[in-house]
Amino acid sequence: MSPLLVIAGMALVTFVPRYLGMRLSGRPVPPFWMRFFQFVPIAVFPALIVPELVAVPDETGVRLGAFALAALALLRWRALWVGLLVGMVAYWLLRPWWPF
Repeated sequence: MSPLLVIAGMALVTFVPRYLGMRLSGRPVPPFWMRFFQFVPIAVFPALIVPELVAVPDETGVRLGAFALAALALLRWRALWVGLLVGMVAYWLLRPWWPF
């Protein structure tokens, strides 16, 4: 089975019940939970990124460089998608020329 198909299937299986549960209940989400949900991407992002920084010893320098540029972009624009975009572009542009 294709890994992409597995990921899509798991996303569907986890998203649909949660979405339907919130939509079909007819009740508004309490303000506490709305504030809580705003911090989920901020908490998940480092949990996914930090272990990958040193996962491949030959690429640690490139990954740290891309991470630093992404962190600067996040500090400047305060948008997670900007940090992801800058980090990925920096990683792919730095790879061919690393080490300097």
